Amino acid sequence: MSLELRHYTDMNPVRQTIVDIHVEVRQRDLGLTGPFYTAERFNERLTSHRSEPGWETVIAYDGTEPAGFTYATPLGPNTRWWTTMTTQLPDGYTTETGKRTLALNEIVVRRPWRGTGLARRIHEELLAGRGEERVTLLVNPKAGDGKVQAVYERWGYEKIGEQQPFPDSPVFAAMMRDPLHRA
Repeated sequence: MSLELRHYTDMNPVRQTIVDIHVEVRQRDLGLTGPFYTAERFNERLTSHRSEPGWETVIAYDGTEPAGFTYATPLGPNTRWWTTMTTQLPDGYTTETGKRTLALNEIVVRRPWRGTGLARRIHEELLAGRGEERVTLLVNPKAGDGKVQAVYERWGYEKIGEQQPFPDSPVFAAMMRDPLHRA
């Protein structure tokens, strides 16, 4: 499989690709329904994430066919990322500078490319060019009956607590790792 991994910092040319893949995988493949998973709500979150300095996406293409994507945003000094933690973290742990923590907001791979290692490839490709000290993500612990969280653990992430960022979202496991960690 010959895939091309493309970096974008301008969302405009790839917004619809990202939204379409998200809807295909989250709604159609995984059957996630409800207001939190609609294309409109995802598009709102995408717009909010993109409004932060340092936003970046990596999209994998198999020829002209998009196979998957990931995107991330550095957490700035006024981030709301940590405000919905249900677990108290040590003093200073949530202090952000815009260069300390990268929030991995999404990683989504379409069905024909699942199980090929593509998710790991685009994840590592995105992190390879970054300078943050650590990377955090949220994962639904029920996704894939816990298998998705287990994948992140194999990639070097550790659960640091839980948070529910929106009233209608799942309670997510909050995870953290050193971005240069190699599992």
